[in-house]
Amino acid sequence: MGLLRLRYLVANVRSFSKLNSSRKYESNVPKGHLAVYVGQIQKRRFVVPISFLDQPLFQDLLRHSEEELGFDHPMGGLTISCHEDAFVELTARLPCS
Repeated sequence: MGLLRLRYLVANVRSFSKLNSSRKYESNVPKGHLAVYVGQIQKRRFVVPISFLDQPLFQDLLRHSEEELGFDHPMGGLTISCHEDAFVELTARLPCS
């Protein structure tokens, strides 16, 4: 019983540490926006309006990334696997509301 509790506590500490290390970017994300990491090899961080989540083009991009990467994102945030230029071009066509 004690060993299981220890494993549980260690897992929680690791999760908490990961959460705290990713919080350094929270202050850089304005209310109503979210940070995404874009790129195939080198990931670049973009801050986009949450309203993009309602857009079919952006949803398609997220579905494609989910199929390719799954839900395990090594950057600790939402990762989109596409070329930066394609992402910028796509998001430029989306309305910011």
